[in-house]
Amino acid sequence: MRVLLIGSGGREHALAWKIAASLKVSRLFCAPGNGGIDAIAECVSLGATDVKAIVSFAKERKIDLVIVGPEAPLVEGLVDALEAAGIQAFGPRKEGALLEGSKSFAKSLMEKYGIPTGKAGIFTVYGKALDYLAGAEPPYVIKADGLAAGKGVVVTADLEEAEKAIRSALVDGAFAEAGERVLIEEYLDGPELSLLAFTDGKTVIPMVPAQDYKRVYDGDMGPNTGGMGSYSPVPILTEPVYEQIVSEVLVPIVAALATEGIDYRGVLYAGLVLTKSGPKVMEFNARFGDPETQAILPRLKSDLIDVMLAVAEGRLAGQKLDWSSQPCVTVVLASGGYPGKHKTGFEISGLEEAEETGTAIFHAGTSRANGKILTSGGRVLNVSALGTTFEEARNKAYEALARIKFDGMHYRKDIAIRAVEQEASGKLRLETRN
Repeated sequence: MRVLLIGSGGREHALAWKIAASLKVSRLFCAPGNGGIDAIAECVSLGATDVKAIVSFAKERKIDLVIVGPEAPLVEGLVDALEAAGIQAFGPRKEGALLEGSKSFAKSLMEKYGIPTGKAGIFTVYGKALDYLAGAEPPYVIKADGLAAGKGVVVTADLEEAEKAIRSALVDGAFAEAGERVLIEEYLDGPELSLLAFTDGKTVIPMVPAQDYKRVYDGDMGPNTGGMGSYSPVPILTEPVYEQIVSEVLVPIVAALATEGIDYRGVLYAGLVLTKSGPKVMEFNARFGDPETQAILPRLKSDLIDVMLAVAEGRLAGQKLDWSSQPCVTVVLASGGYPGKHKTGFEISGLEEAEETGTAIFHAGTSRANGKILTSGGRVLNVSALGTTFEEARNKAYEALARIKFDGMHYRKDIAIRAVEQEASGKLRLETRN
């Protein structure tokens, strides 16, 4: 079959890597792709949100399945347009993608159907938002309602900073339409984790859990980023709590969407906090996470195309996923200055040497020019390693990345240390059973 993958990041390289391994795939295209994806797929110069051009390309090339990686084209209605043209697609339609595209929609849905989450006020008027904020307790969580390229969330104990975040969205228009509505949320205290699942709108099959690192510097210091690393599984997640998340969060939200008349098919991503009163939803995403995907897919032994087709065709019931028991550790290599202003266009060396270690190198912000791989974004590369223990996986990842060099390269040096410590202390490690 002929497959078109949409996207250009590390998540998409990991997806392309897994898709290309399927014996069912005869040809793989990626739009727009990157400097690593083009080694395993034919990259085409189409923007991820250029809906008309993507539909036209899929028709011309007789694409059998389009797989949508990023959230923006889902929110734009790419899947709807493809299906209207008779082209099979993996990912939720526009109304389902609202689960990520509108935080107020997701919050209201959770409150309506009793899905555990933090309390929140939703506002379009600056003065009313300030009145609510005055009665809230720090730390304050301020969120722009729509997609804001990972920059629409502020968590602070400083009241003035919280007021500034609200003003930036509602008054200054910093996020344009995405910031016309803001949420002031209850701060959820506890360790965070991500649990992703495949769903065809009826059946829910969870993946293995993962944990990522949002802050740019070691020790969870500095500004938030798109993610500086990840690991899977999550040692602190016991099987009873895992089952609780599935039964109280994943299954109910899919049922809630169905009750609202929304046939949600694709990946459902739950960002969770393990609070003292139980797991609560921090956010939902409508696609694979990044960089969680880079730590999850190396553990997947099943054919990814099989499960994606089952999702798209509404026949997920009875499907089984086979996972490796080995943990995976992913470290992100970023450009100097990221997540702020950063320069690009620097040559990357040592990639072949790093790959010789048997470690997977997933490209994120790279391009290929004159036979060289150059930096082209903030998050540049993801180094993912499997091991018999977290310590072995972690050591392999850091040994591989030590061979890679580019100007300004920086990365966190503490990825998965807590998992190594938790594993050494004898805490349970969940082996997901599907």
